[in-house]
Amino acid sequence: MSEKKLAIIATKGTLDWGYPPFILASTASALGYQVEIFFTFYGLQLLKKKMDVQVSPLGNPGMPMPMAMDKWFPVIGTAIPGMQSMMTMMMKNKMKAKGVASLEELRELCQEAEVRFIACQMTVDLFDMNPKAFIDGVEFGGAALFFEFAGEADISLFM
Repeated sequence: MSEKKLAIIATKGTLDWGYPPFILASTASALGYQVEIFFTFYGLQLLKKKMDVQVSPLGNPGMPMPMAMDKWFPVIGTAIPGMQSMMTMMMKNKMKAKGVASLEELRELCQEAEVRFIACQMTVDLFDMNPKAFIDGVEFGGAALFFEFAGEADISLFM
């Protein structure tokens, strides 16, 4: 029986959206899957040596917030200067208090588990990103390279 394969496309570059690809990839690898993550558009932020990602309530209407803030905050709160940085700090502190690994730790765990990271070359070129800003071990390629793997994957996820 051949090894199972998991293909993930990571498109989001915020703190909260960075967790799913790394958690699922590291878990699948621990379960014996061969795993590949294709990072494109804003997901490329997760590959930077200095990962400076923040929480964004925009596009996350289900984000639980204290004092019924979830009813009004995603629209009004983002206009308040410094609010996004404060929310990011609060989220990181809560995760640390609950023993949740950091994104950097999860990313390193994935690399140790030989999860293949592919940075979308088209997006790197589109946004004039410097490949030297990315962590070691990242491969650069296009959708065709990803499809070589994803075309045979047992599970494919878009995040």
